[in-house]
Amino acid sequence: MEVYWLEQTAADVPAENDWLSANEAGCLSAMRFTKRRADWLLGRWTAKRALSVYLGVPANPHVFKKMEIRSAPSGAPEAFFENLPAPATISLSHRDGIATCTVAIPGVEMGCDLEIVEPRSDAFVADYFTVAEQALVRRASSGDRDRLLAVLWSGKESALKALHEGLRLDLRTVMVTPSNAESSSSSWSPVEVGYSDHRIFRGWWQHADHIVRTVVAAPPPNPPIRLQIPEYLPECFPVWVED
Repeated sequence: MEVYWLEQTAADVPAENDWLSANEAGCLSAMRFTKRRADWLLGRWTAKRALSVYLGVPANPHVFKKMEIRSAPSGAPEAFFENLPAPATISLSHRDGIATCTVAIPGVEMGCDLEIVEPRSDAFVADYFTVAEQALVRRASSGDRDRLLAVLWSGKESALKALHEGLRLDLRTVMVTPSNAESSSSSWSPVEVGYSDHRIFRGWWQHADHIVRTVVAAPPPNPPIRLQIPEYLPECFPVWVED
């Protein structure tokens, strides 16, 4: 199964909000805090930009106003076009002015996450990681520790998004097993995430520019393919748009 991904930064988000749907504009106006508004806008922009490439629709305000990213009852993002479900599964993650959106075919259980590689305390490890994960961290060299912790945490976040649970579950019920955890290569490496001994998600992790990215899904995905934003898209609508 193919999974596609796109990353955007706060600098990519237009200054005007004329690309939001009416419902999205209402949601934005109800937000009081600047950071919350900025993060929300970045997530919506990244999702719509990714969907425009994936679905082959023009990336302009007229089209984006008809495209809406809604929150399911679980909190998971869902894509709609003219109030109809778009033929895609999406997952979103953002951190420090960077957002990632992954896109796959409908009906997929999928989650993505990005994390900054940064120091984390021993207390953090004891609170959120399984015994086996803690042992893996203890065996890591000092140069690999921060990256490994980012991979483990990111893998948990991705799996919980795929389960539509977010951080409502005990993180110690989610076990992350990364391959090539000692590698500093920017290529994608396999990762497996098990939940409570009865669910397994497979996927990929990557470390580049002090950022760890993970994507997990069921069915198991091939290595993620980065979406390339074209310089030009024809002014036409895809066949799945209904009048």
